[in-house]
Amino acid sequence: MKPTKNKSDFKHFYDVVVTFDKVDMLHIVNNAVYFNYFEQARIKYAKDLKLLPEKGISLDGTAFYMVRNEINYIKAALFEDKLRIYTRISFIKNSSFRFEHIVENIDKGIVIAEGAGILVHVDPILKKSIPLPKEFYDKVLDYESEVEILKSK
Repeated sequence: MKPTKNKSDFKHFYDVVVTFDKVDMLHIVNNAVYFNYFEQARIKYAKDLKLLPEKGISLDGTAFYMVRNEINYIKAALFEDKLRIYTRISFIKNSSFRFEHIVENIDKGIVIAEGAGILVHVDPILKKSIPLPKEFYDKVLDYESEVEILKSK
């Protein structure tokens, strides 16, 4: 399988080194670990763009729920591989948005996985989606050049 995303479309990245606790009995990175890498990259992205509330996650009366997570495995990662997780927001709707990721083996210069996830802005008490604030749109659009703004149906 060849990668479908082009890393030149991504401005943001987060580097990790595969530690011993992340590999399985086959000596490759366990498939579930990639979702942890994606989460770390999303948090770094949100912090760098100052998308998180000043009081902290969920302390401003809102939250973000992950409603979809997907990944395509292309090549295996091994113990002590240096990985770069590229991250971008590809679309924003009224109350949701999509992150996309590419995982590159830095030393080999090859893409080993790609994935995506959709998050929804939620009122944690009512358990209902709520619109994203204008500041969210402004910060993402200021940083990303290819974000699609989708109208809710």
